[in-house]
Amino acid sequence: HVQLVESGGGLVQAGDSLRLSCTANGRTFDTYYDMAWFRQAPGEEREFVAAIGYTGGTTWFKDSVKGRFIITRANRKSIMALQMNSLFPEDTGVYYCAAATTLGTLETTRDTDFGSWGQGTQVTVYT
Repeated sequence: HVQLVESGGGLVQAGDSLRLSCTANGRTFDTYYDMAWFRQAPGEEREFVAAIGYTGGTTWFKDSVKGRFIITRANRKSIMALQMNSLFPEDTGVYYCAAATTLGTLETTRDTDFGSWGQGTQVTVYT
Protein backbone atom coordinates (compact mmCIF):
# COMPACT_ATOMS: atom_id res chain seq x y z
CA HIS A 1 0.00 0.00 0.00
CA VAL A 2 1.53 3.30 -1.10
CA GLN A 3 1.32 6.14 1.36
CA LEU A 4 2.50 9.72 1.09
CA VAL A 5 3.72 11.18 4.36
CA GLU A 6 4.06 14.89 5.09
CA SER A 7 6.19 16.45 7.80
CA GLY A 8 7.47 19.85 8.85
CA GLY A 9 4.30 21.66 9.82
CA GLY A 10 4.12 23.78 12.92
CA LEU A 11 3.17 27.03 14.64
CA VAL A 12 5.10 30.07 13.43
CA GLN A 13 4.87 33.82 13.56
CA ALA A 14 3.98 35.88 10.51
CA GLY A 15 7.11 36.55 8.46
CA ASP A 16 8.78 33.30 9.49
CA SER A 17 9.60 30.33 7.28
CA LEU A 18 8.75 26.64 7.30
CA ARG A 19 9.87 23.74 5.16
CA LEU A 20 7.44 20.93 4.47
CA SER A 21 8.57 17.55 3.23
CA CYS A 22 6.75 14.70 1.54
CA THR A 23 8.03 11.16 1.29
CA ALA A 24 6.47 7.92 0.11
CA ASN A 25 6.31 4.48 1.62
CA GLY A 26 6.16 1.71 -0.91
CA ARG A 27 6.82 3.66 -4.07
CA THR A 28 9.62 5.72 -5.51
CA PHE A 29 8.93 9.20 -6.83
CA ASP A 30 10.20 8.41 -10.29
CA THR A 31 6.94 6.53 -10.83
CA TYR A 32 4.87 9.68 -10.24
CA TYR A 33 4.14 12.37 -12.80
CA ASP A 34 3.25 15.79 -11.41
CA MET A 35 3.40 16.29 -7.66
CA ALA A 36 1.77 19.06 -5.72
CA TRP A 37 0.88 20.69 -2.45
CA PHE A 38 -2.69 21.63 -1.58
CA ARG A 39 -4.00 23.21 1.60
CA GLN A 40 -7.27 23.50 3.40
CA ALA A 41 -8.10 26.24 5.88
CA PRO A 42 -10.84 25.73 8.47
CA GLY A 43 -14.24 26.02 6.86
CA GLU A 44 -12.76 26.39 3.39
CA GLU A 45 -12.40 24.21 0.32
CA ARG A 46 -9.10 22.53 -0.35
CA GLU A 47 -7.02 24.70 -2.69
CA PHE A 48 -4.01 24.32 -4.90
CA VAL A 49 -0.75 25.80 -3.61
CA ALA A 50 2.14 24.61 -5.78
CA ALA A 51 3.13 21.83 -8.15
CA ILE A 52 6.17 20.42 -9.88
CA GLY A 53 6.65 18.34 -12.99
CA TYR A 54 8.34 14.96 -13.19
CA THR A 55 11.86 16.24 -13.79
CA GLY A 56 11.54 19.19 -11.44
CA GLY A 57 12.17 21.58 -14.29
CA THR A 58 8.62 22.97 -14.34
CA THR A 59 6.89 24.51 -11.34
CA TRP A 60 3.67 26.46 -10.97
CA PHE A 61 2.08 28.25 -8.04
CA LYS A 62 -1.04 29.82 -6.65
CA ASP A 63 -0.71 33.56 -7.28
CA SER A 64 -0.64 34.50 -3.60
CA VAL A 65 2.43 32.36 -2.89
CA LYS A 66 4.50 33.23 -5.96
CA GLY A 67 7.87 34.63 -4.93
CA ARG A 68 7.48 33.28 -1.37
CA PHE A 69 7.22 29.51 -1.82
CA ILE A 70 9.64 27.17 -3.55
CA ILE A 71 8.81 23.58 -4.52
CA THR A 72 11.45 20.96 -5.23
CA ARG A 73 11.60 17.21 -5.70
CA ALA A 74 14.34 14.59 -5.72
CA ASN A 75 13.02 11.45 -7.35
CA ARG A 76 15.95 9.21 -6.44
CA LYS A 77 15.54 10.15 -2.78
CA SER A 78 11.74 10.03 -2.99
CA ILE A 79 11.29 13.38 -1.37
CA MET A 80 9.41 16.52 -2.30
CA ALA A 81 9.71 19.76 -0.36
CA LEU A 82 7.87 23.05 -0.05
CA GLN A 83 9.95 25.91 1.30
CA MET A 84 7.58 28.56 2.59
CA ASN A 85 9.00 32.00 3.31
CA SER A 86 7.46 35.24 4.54
CA LEU A 87 4.44 33.42 5.85
CA PHE A 88 1.12 35.21 6.36
CA PRO A 89 -1.76 34.21 8.66
CA GLU A 90 -3.69 33.50 5.44
CA ASP A 91 -1.26 30.63 4.77
CA THR A 92 -2.69 28.77 7.76
CA GLY A 93 -4.18 25.40 6.97
CA VAL A 94 -3.61 21.70 6.65
CA TYR A 95 -1.11 21.10 3.87
CA TYR A 96 -1.42 17.96 1.77
CA CYS A 97 1.10 16.31 -0.47
CA ALA A 98 -0.37 14.89 -3.68
CA ALA A 99 0.99 12.86 -6.56
CA ALA A 100 -0.34 12.07 -10.02
CA THR A 101 -0.12 8.45 -11.03
CA THR A 102 -1.27 9.17 -14.58
CA LEU A 103 -0.36 11.84 -17.07
CA GLY A 104 -2.87 14.67 -16.70
CA THR A 105 -3.60 18.20 -17.84
CA LEU A 106 -0.58 20.40 -18.46
CA GLU A 107 0.24 22.38 -15.30
CA THR A 108 -2.92 21.24 -13.62
CA THR A 109 -4.22 22.78 -10.40
CA ARG A 110 -7.17 20.40 -10.04
CA ASP A 111 -7.11 18.04 -7.09
CA THR A 112 -8.92 15.41 -9.16
CA ASP A 113 -5.80 15.04 -11.31
CA PHE A 114 -3.86 13.70 -8.32
CA GLY A 115 -4.57 10.14 -7.26
CA SER A 116 -2.33 9.74 -4.23
CA TRP A 117 -2.59 11.88 -1.11
CA GLY A 118 -0.99 12.18 2.28
CA GLN A 119 -2.78 12.71 5.58
CA GLY A 120 -1.73 16.34 5.87
CA THR A 121 0.37 18.46 8.19
CA GLN A 122 -0.89 21.50 10.08
CA VAL A 123 0.62 24.91 9.43
CA THR A 124 -0.49 27.75 11.69
CA VAL A 125 0.76 31.30 11.22
CA TYR A 126 -0.03 33.84 13.93
CA THR A 127 0.49 37.60 14.15
